[in-house]
Order: sequence, then C-alpha cells, then structure tokens
Amino acid sequence: MAVFGTRPEAIKMAPLVLELRKHSTLIDLCVVVTGQHREMLDQILGTFAIVPDHDLAIMRPGQSLAGITCRSLAGLDDLIASFSPGLILAQGDTTTTFAASLAAFYRRVDFGHVEAGLRSDNRWEPFPEEMNRRMTSLCATIHFAPTEGARERLLGEGTPEEDVFVTGNTVIDALKMIAERDEPLVDTGLDDWVGERRMILVTAHRRENWGAPMAGICAALREVLAEQPDTVAVFAMHKNPAVRDVVVPELGAHDRIRLIEPPDYVEFVKLMRRSYIILTDSGGVQEEAPALGKPVLVLRNTTERPEGVEAGNAVLAGTDPARVTSLAVELLRREDIWERMSRAKSPYGDGDASEKIAGVILKRYQLAG
Repeated sequence: MAVFGTRPEAIKMAPLVLELRKHSTLIDLCVVVTGQHREMLDQILGTFAIVPDHDLAIMRPGQSLAGITCRSLAGLDDLIASFSPGLILAQGDTTTTFAASLAAFYRRVDFGHVEAGLRSDNRWEPFPEEMNRRMTSLCATIHFAPTEGARERLLGEGTPEEDVFVTGNTVIDALKMIAERDEPLVDTGLDDWVGERRMILVTAHRRENWGAPMAGICAALREVLAEQPDTVAVFAMHKNPAVRDVVVPELGAHDRIRLIEPPDYVEFVKLMRRSYIILTDSGGVQEEAPALGKPVLVLRNTTERPEGVEAGNAVLAGTDPARVTSLAVELLRREDIWERMSRAKSPYGDGDASEKIAGVILKRYQLAG
C-alpha cells in the first residue's frame, strides 16, 4: 500500500508508484491518498497519470493538525484491515506520513519510509515536520535514506544497519521525467513579461515563516529588486490564507513581481529552469534546484538537508530581511559565486532511486531472484 496526501509527497511517490507497477505480477499495489492537500494533490496525480485506488478526502477548511492526524489514522486503519498489506510505503515528513506509519504500527504491518533520516535537530523547525519524521522513523521497519548522511543519522539513533538503504531521492527521478518535456511555459504572458531580465523564483509557505518572517521575506524581495533593476521576481503562492494574507498586501502592487497560483509540477519545473536564482523554504526545491544547476537561498534558520549547503548548491539564509537581501544581491552581482553554486554537483542521486527502492522490496520479501 502506497500512501500520500500532499503535493510534495505525490511528486516524490509518483515515480515509485510507476516503478512498482512494472512488477505487477509480483506486487499487488494499492494506492491510497488522504487528500491532505486537495487541488494541488490532484494536479500531480494528473501529471503522472496516477488514479488512486482509495481517496480518504480528509481535507476540511481551516483543518488542524490533530484533525488531519485523526481522520487519516481512522481512514487508513479501515483500509489496512480490508486490504491486509504486507508493506505500507509513505514518503517524507507530512502528517499523512506520520499517520500512515502509526496505522501500520497499530496493525503490526511493515512500514517503509521513503526519504528517511532527515533531521534539523530542532523539534520546532520545521513544524510539525521535524517531529513527524522522527516519530515515523520509530514506527518504520525499512528506511530508504536519500543520502549517506541520512543513513548515518539513522544509525546514530540506533536503527539496525540491515534496515537502512541509501537510494538517492525520488524527487530527482520525478524531475528527470518532467525535465525531458522541453516545452515553453504554458503562461506565455509570463514568459514574455520576464523577457531578457533575470528572474528570481520564490516559494515560501512553512508554518514557522507565517506572520512576521513572511513579511521579512517580502521586504527583502522588494529591496533586492530595488538594488537590481534588471531583475524580476515570480512568487508561486501557496493556497494557505496564512501565506496569502501577508504576501498579497506586501507584494501585489509591485510592478516587477508577479504573484501566481501554485503551478502544476510540469510548469514549476519550467519555472525553475527559467530562473536565475531561487529563494525558498521548501525542502523539495532544495533538492530539485541543484539538479537543474540553480543556486538556492534557503529561507529558513535550519535545514534537514545539509548536503546541499555542504556541496555548495545552497546557502542557509534565514528570514532576516537584511541578511536575505545581502546574500541575494551578492549572488546577483557576483558572477563567480553564481557560477560556483550552479556547477556544484547535486548530492541527491542520479534519478534511479525508485528502481533501487523497488529492488530492495523485491529482494527483502523474496519476490524475485
């Protein structure tokens, strides 16, 4: 049983679902979505032509973390009882993932954690993702670590070595699949608007950045554009009102900033490829952008993906307006720094993570020689 509920999870699970379906004579795959994100999840399902077997449709207006957890847990428990899976798979650090791991534990079913071993070592940042991934690790029986560093963190926590497998990150699999679709931006008006100017792509949505930190990010973006008149910015806004209620008043009237609805994944990959630099608090974008040769300023105080920083692809910028402005302006002015960050090798694998994960499953459960 493969379980996911949000747009980022769907992106990272889609290549694995497609890979497992290649082994349909050996693996009976049941795809379950919780619908933790609704519209953004459906975009990804359409992009990868995946039709779930079950949709729990848990999303409610203004839903709380407790509500997401309870509805996911109850719905998954019923499905596990009827489907009787030998293995449940979920990815990353969402509330859906934690609920899936707990549901598996309660039913004494093996749980495979895709993208295991990430840690910020701050229980409050990112919130609630850091605790979700820690608790998921405790419930998991198989850990698919994206990097050697993630494997070492799991071993340091006492995870049995024989249960940890370094596979790379499935997001690179998804990225390679989509990047091969060499098409212009669907929004040709946006493409024409950018023109020959350098484009800063911005995404910001984390809970710890709601309120004053989000306002600081907006202030920094205005200052960067003021200092770099040949530069424009495209801000892909999350659907959450906590983001929009700050971003729209702060940036909506700026003539060199475009606020856009969350693009589908194909369009977002094109935007990343079109960009000059990326400012983001997204974990997935920290992994995707280096594979495309795009420097990243991470709009967070901590990151559970230190490999990108260590490799030179990313800089931990935080949300202080002065620091974000300084780092962005330096990156825009200093071509040597931009080129160094653009050329750094991505540390998140070569795009064969799904194949490796499927191989581990087939071997562990003695489904193939």
